[in-house]
Amino acid sequence: MSDDEIRDILLTTRRIAVVGASARPERPSYGVAGFLVGRGYAVTPVNPGLAGGVLHGAAVAPSLDAAGPLDMVDVFRRSEEAGAVVDEAIRLGARSVWLQLGVRDDAAGERARAAGLRFVQDRCPVIEWRRLGLPGRIDAA
Repeated sequence: MSDDEIRDILLTTRRIAVVGASARPERPSYGVAGFLVGRGYAVTPVNPGLAGGVLHGAAVAPSLDAAGPLDMVDVFRRSEEAGAVVDEAIRLGARSVWLQLGVRDDAAGERARAAGLRFVQDRCPVIEWRRLGLPGRIDAA
């Protein structure tokens, strides 16, 4: 995926579901969710074990289905579990799916792209945001 495509995804997305969100500050999903909230995104953490709680000011959803409406699904799951999340994102009408660093599923990517979704894998939106020198907030773009 080109830098222009990554930039466009990050600057046109508004609502993000973070699947596998953690309440533990030392976990990458906690930091990424907080970063995205700080950039102006409406973030819905998704974690059945934390459902009903609040993380970064947002109610934690028990499932991706309960997190909608959404533009992007940011996935913090093992590669072998990512495909099911991608399939649900397709079913729910997400515009893009982002698999975090170390998470790859080429077959799921093919399904997502065939359904018209943008698909990013093995990357982190925080790293890409900083690398591309994007503005402090999406509403400043």
